[in-house]
Amino acid sequence: MFAVVRVRGPAGRRKEIEDTLRMLMLKKPNNCVIIPETKEYLGMLRKAKDLITWGDINKKTLSLLIEKRGKIIGDKKIDRESLKDITDFNSFDDFSEALIKGKVKLKNYKKIKPVFKLNPPKHGYKSIRLPYPKGDLGDREDRINQLLERMV
Repeated sequence: MFAVVRVRGPAGRRKEIEDTLRMLMLKKPNNCVIIPETKEYLGMLRKAKDLITWGDINKKTLSLLIEKRGKIIGDKKIDRESLKDITDFNSFDDFSEALIKGKVKLKNYKKIKPVFKLNPPKHGYKSIRLPYPKGDLGDREDRINQLLERMV
């Protein structure tokens, strides 16, 4: 699974790139989505590489992201009881593991919002104009987990 975070805003962007970001549901900076690793999604990520950063998310970070920033319809925070009612999983770790292994898909749960609204990272970004590792744009591989922990 990829975690994708929008880093830059819409100023001066071509319409086709904004359309790609809309399809990824990344409307604002510091929004995050979880998507499967398919060639179609990878093509979309490469097209919008100058505005986003992405990488392979691990179970621990995904669990933390859902627990701290997950919302259900009505902007209510997800707690253990609501998670059990919606998904039949007893814990965030079990749900995260099932998502990563591909047993379930986040889009199948209509009550869970697919976009996670995050804070800007603690200690800021390195640069929102340069590609990773000098800046914060593009493919970060597994180091996306460090960024997400700073943003949750």
